[in-house]
Amino acid sequence: MSERLEDIAAAMVTPGQGILAADESSGTIKKRFDTIGLESTEENRRDYREMMFRAETAMKDCISGVILYDETIRQKAADGTPLVDVIKASGAVPGIKVDGGAKPLAGFDDETITEGLDGLRDRLAEYYGLGARFAKWRGVISISNDLPSWGAVKQNAQALARYAALCQEAGIVPIVEPEVLMDGKPGDHSIDRCYEVTEWVLKTVFAELYDARVSLEGMVLKPNMVIDGKNARKASREEVAEKTVRCLKSTVPAAVPGIAFLSGGQSDEEATAHLSLMNAGFDMPWALTFSYGRALQAAALKTWAGKKENVAAAQKAFAHRAKMNSLAATGQWKQDLEAA
Repeated sequence: MSERLEDIAAAMVTPGQGILAADESSGTIKKRFDTIGLESTEENRRDYREMMFRAETAMKDCISGVILYDETIRQKAADGTPLVDVIKASGAVPGIKVDGGAKPLAGFDDETITEGLDGLRDRLAEYYGLGARFAKWRGVISISNDLPSWGAVKQNAQALARYAALCQEAGIVPIVEPEVLMDGKPGDHSIDRCYEVTEWVLKTVFAELYDARVSLEGMVLKPNMVIDGKNARKASREEVAEKTVRCLKSTVPAAVPGIAFLSGGQSDEEATAHLSLMNAGFDMPWALTFSYGRALQAAALKTWAGKKENVAAAQKAFAHRAKMNSLAATGQWKQDLEAA
């Protein structure tokens, strides 16, 4: 495919396709494996991800890109084929998580800053050589009646912009991910409070991207949906869709080719339904799609359970969730399709 940033970004938001977030850290995937009683060894992690990457119909028809972890981008499949090549063969774009995780922000109680800028230029050059054509960096924004602070919003936005500029210098499309936490503490914020904070964060991020001379045509935004906290869920699916679109229209320039939502603690079906309502009910200047991790993988992981004899059934479970979200990305998902 074309190596132009604009073309790669466009491919990542191909109509009816979305991004598989398979970039769980070693700690996170251990927690996932603990739920099925499986030891988190390098081989087991490889087998699990290979199972998804070789789900041919799902990957070819529904997945435009895959975000990988440092270990995974270097791994080979059981037959010796680099996993990056397995992904490319399906037509999807390989990507890489490059941030060092959210750490406590000095001087700001209960807030974080994402680390990983030191040495990033050299790491991006290496990842490009390993086949990555896009990257991901997540900024984490706490929300309550008092949070976030201006300092935390500003510093995370600056880090996202610096990361994005370094990516584009390296020929890599940046996924810019400022996440206002739905499931943070205390998690009792209203949908209107989420709207207020998300609007503020996105406006700040795009101001910093402009100052950093980031090409908007060569990036993808990965935001949270505008939704009430996990401990205060009252908003209807229709309200979530309407307020999310309204917030995005007031903050995201039309030059951005696409927006790929994170699921952010929503249930599998909820994340799908919200995305479909947005695409079915509103005219927008950018593609709206998904960049889900757990919301695409949970059913497949449970079905697989670490057993070779369950691979086909697990791939079927993964393909179902991928298909549901593919339909949502074009506004065609319906509740009765979940049981099909």
